[in-house]
Amino acid sequence: MTEATQETGVWVTIREAPVAVKALLIGNFVNKLGWFLQVFLVLFLTTSKGFTDVQAGTALGVYGGGTVVGLIIGGSLSDKIGPRAAVLISMFGMAGFVLAIAYVPSYTAVLIVVALAGAVGQFYRPASAALLTELTPKHRQVMIFAVYRLTMNVGATAAPLVGAALVAISWDLLFIGEALAALAYAAVAIIALPKRKSAATEDAVPDAEAPEPAAAGNYLTVLRDYKYVLFLVCMFINAAIYMQYLAVLPLHMKADGLSTWWFSAVVALNGFIVITCELLVTKVVQHWAPKLVVIAGFVLLGGGLAFYALPGGVAIFVIGTLLWTLAEIIAGPTMFAYPGMAAPPQLLGRYVGSAHAMFGLGSALGPFLGVWIWNNSGTDVWLYCGLAGLIGIVLASIGMPGKPVAADEPAVDMTPATEPLPSESS
Repeated sequence: MTEATQETGVWVTIREAPVAVKALLIGNFVNKLGWFLQVFLVLFLTTSKGFTDVQAGTALGVYGGGTVVGLIIGGSLSDKIGPRAAVLISMFGMAGFVLAIAYVPSYTAVLIVVALAGAVGQFYRPASAALLTELTPKHRQVMIFAVYRLTMNVGATAAPLVGAALVAISWDLLFIGEALAALAYAAVAIIALPKRKSAATEDAVPDAEAPEPAAAGNYLTVLRDYKYVLFLVCMFINAAIYMQYLAVLPLHMKADGLSTWWFSAVVALNGFIVITCELLVTKVVQHWAPKLVVIAGFVLLGGGLAFYALPGGVAIFVIGTLLWTLAEIIAGPTMFAYPGMAAPPQLLGRYVGSAHAMFGLGSALGPFLGVWIWNNSGTDVWLYCGLAGLIGIVLASIGMPGKPVAADEPAVDMTPATEPLPSESS
């Protein structure tokens, strides 16, 4: 094992990470462990509130739309008031809105509160990702995002089981549990995250010869970075076709006469491989150029989904799933770390927020488009997924850098904070 590999290994990355980074990892896990709303919203509205299936589905769609808006706002908040403040606003707000869902009296009120919960509850994501980027050396950012994804995946996997146990006792406990999880993350943020302004604020030094504060830019400035815009389209495509394993795959397997058990087994196979293998794969691919990683991801994602179009029964579904799962563990950490690598310090939150928003938009629209194509073209939907993967390859080839991140390249400019960062005793 080379020295460079040792310096970017899993345990050394975690061990040498600042206290604030470890706090983000813990807080994210706790928050995801209480991630009940999206999973149980439809069931709650239909069984407890007495709304129709259409009304419940609409509310879930409103929640999804709110999350996309929240990711955009969260990126801006992170740049303007700092990541710590954005996380606190998100967690305290989420706790209040989640509790309100259980008690609001009308369907209109439910839609409003669900939209606010979806939006405010996502403010923390760009802020957390921006702070991870800011506090981690560039050569370790892919690995730290792989660890961050692991906390999300483990928490999100356990959440439905915890939620089901709470629902068996009382629906109120479900919402109280999610609120408490958000407040726990807020407590972690209060104790461990740095009390300081964002990079955008720190860079605005009052000097007669310094540029005007407006030079910091906004989302229009992000859109002027055309190469990064190509990456944003890659994020959208990646999410839109990835979501077909939840939208079209169960329909295809049912049409082939396979039971729900087989679909559950395929989904479980994906989750098991991601949780157990992603860090090991990241130890290798973190040293590759971002462009190469994303291209490899699109080859495997598009190819794995297109593989579903072949005849062959269960074996085709298993092999296709293994292919696109390999895409996820290869490209996932790099795609979520790259916005921080590409961003100027004063726009870090907005670069991260725009990437998360495009992924969220793809996740929201992808199932709708996939099911529509399935209803009109059948298994050709998988070939369209393969074509979308090819488009992603072209966009990544043009828009992303072809060189790996230098091992000695620092993270973003770490101008001393207004208050020192939490230190860790040796």
